[in-house]
Amino acid sequence: MVQIKSVGIIGAGQMGAGIAHVCALAGYDVLLHDVSEEKIIAGRSLIEKNLSRQVVKGAIAQDALDAAMARIKPAPELQTIGQTDLAIEAATENEEVKKTIFKALTPHLSADTILASNTSSISITRLGAASDRPERFIGLHFMNPVPLMNLVEIIRGIATDAATYETAVNFAKSLGKTTANAEDFPAFIVNRILVPMINEAIYTLYEGVGTVDAIDTALKLGANHPMGPLELGDFIGLDTVLSIMNVLYEGLADSKYRPCPLLVKYVEAGWLGRKAGRGFYDYRGEKPVPTR
Repeated sequence: MVQIKSVGIIGAGQMGAGIAHVCALAGYDVLLHDVSEEKIIAGRSLIEKNLSRQVVKGAIAQDALDAAMARIKPAPELQTIGQTDLAIEAATENEEVKKTIFKALTPHLSADTILASNTSSISITRLGAASDRPERFIGLHFMNPVPLMNLVEIIRGIATDAATYETAVNFAKSLGKTTANAEDFPAFIVNRILVPMINEAIYTLYEGVGTVDAIDTALKLGANHPMGPLELGDFIGLDTVLSIMNVLYEGLADSKYRPCPLLVKYVEAGWLGRKAGRGFYDYRGEKPVPTR
């Protein structure tokens, strides 16, 4: 098995920054890449902000924060990621974008580098085929927010070898995470169950069964969920919810996975949830207010 000492992360957004955060805290050297230097700077700022919260809560010491930040280096050029022991792609949930990244990275990879995708729904077998090493390609699906959520789904493609799988499991455990093995079917385990529930909640709103507030209150108090499904959809990002539903609908050809037309309408309007300021709630005021 490969000894992982350095980790390259492609994508400095919420997920990529979260993965960099936990890797650096665990003692790994991290290279952080995105399409612009501004996005890398924003990603490092987010990491420092979240680490500072942990210091305030007493979860980590100030010297742990300082050491973690020192381990995270910006990587403006994608090719530099190829020299790390493990390269994790955490770009937008779009298959063509991910394939383009792997094709561009492949010529610069060292012989032993393991490739991983943080995809939450897309076939690991297909993504691995876009690289030169499908046997050293694996899915590492971290949950959001990465520093707080304990689970990592491990997904093998049809060509992923046993050594790559064992290395991936050991790596995830070294971050203090619990792993769950998922077969390479659309949306794997968590999102195969979770996202259709959110889609069904949107149908419940669309059909007038309940209001935004009623639906979220019902699931929080009636099913003991910490967050209502519409609030959770806004937190995940409605564009991501729609992407996952489309993967399920196209991959399994079952009408029960048809995206709700209201979800499509919100995404078309640019009302993507928290990150856009509006989704099923309007976040632009002092407190979130339902938009329907």
